[in-house]
Amino acid sequence: MKKIFIISMLIIASFMLSGCDEDKNMTNITVAEVTHSVFYAPWYVAINEGYFEEEGLNIEVILTSGADKVGSAVLSGDAQIGLSGLEATLYVYDNGAKDYLISFAALTKRDGQFLFGDCSLKDTFTIEDLKGKSVLVGRTGGMPAMVFNYGLYKNGLTDKDVILDTSVEFASLSGAYIGKQADFVNLFEPTALSLEKEGYGCVLASVGLMSGEVPYTVFHTKKSYLENNEETIKKFTKAIDKGIKYVMEHDDETVAKSILNSFADTSLEDLTEIVKRYREADSWWENTYISEEAYNNLIDLMKYNDALEVEVDYNTIVSNKYNGHTSSN
Repeated sequence: MKKIFIISMLIIASFMLSGCDEDKNMTNITVAEVTHSVFYAPWYVAINEGYFEEEGLNIEVILTSGADKVGSAVLSGDAQIGLSGLEATLYVYDNGAKDYLISFAALTKRDGQFLFGDCSLKDTFTIEDLKGKSVLVGRTGGMPAMVFNYGLYKNGLTDKDVILDTSVEFASLSGAYIGKQADFVNLFEPTALSLEKEGYGCVLASVGLMSGEVPYTVFHTKKSYLENNEETIKKFTKAIDKGIKYVMEHDDETVAKSILNSFADTSLEDLTEIVKRYREADSWWENTYISEEAYNNLIDLMKYNDALEVEVDYNTIVSNKYNGHTSSN
């Protein structure tokens, strides 16, 4: 009996050691995301469908509000990879960091906000309805505010025609709108749909479609990490590509079911509607390639907003070496 017990314990220990060895073969990566939104659906698909595990990666996600804070998290080593606007990498480079940030994989191709306002305008809204009105756009220098200002310009208006309220931080925008601080507000999902259902207004337009294509959200890391962990970056990017492909090949409800675990407070019905909205707004690239054309559009946008002191060469701040694509199509 004692002999059987000892053999059993040896078998159990063998399995435990085997499991430890398997864990040792996994690479741990912490990713700092700028916000938690269905706008990043391919990212959450990659997580929930197990694409990172398939590549031997354990992913920990930390919410780090503000692109500047995401950049700081990556620079400090609190995270190995950041998910935010590419402008964060430009600011870091402008500040003279030697081990600066490099963007290596694209995710979204335009602003993911929706212009939100009075439902009486839902079926008739045009950009002209913003004249003389106030819009809550987020903090000064933030990408949401800059993209909206650029979108006005591309549609024949300027900040002289529209009052851009930059006094409210991103996280407090919906509350400020409910408190009637402005006539309109720019909101990401699922906040916009939530306010709609509560009767505070309606989605009137896609800010992203107003402003055009840019590398709005990208994955970036430190130059040194990129150089020293090439295989890890390749595997990470491959998982994101799988997530993008899944979104492109499946209907809205199927995508919503895939990411449901990442949005426990949102119903499947609401998630399906939000995925549909982002798909209709043409929010996602077809793969992870960061095109020079989109990069140059971003530079133009930042110049228009007086937000870029030194122009940075595309090949310095962007690397497509690890995503396996030669174009974004």
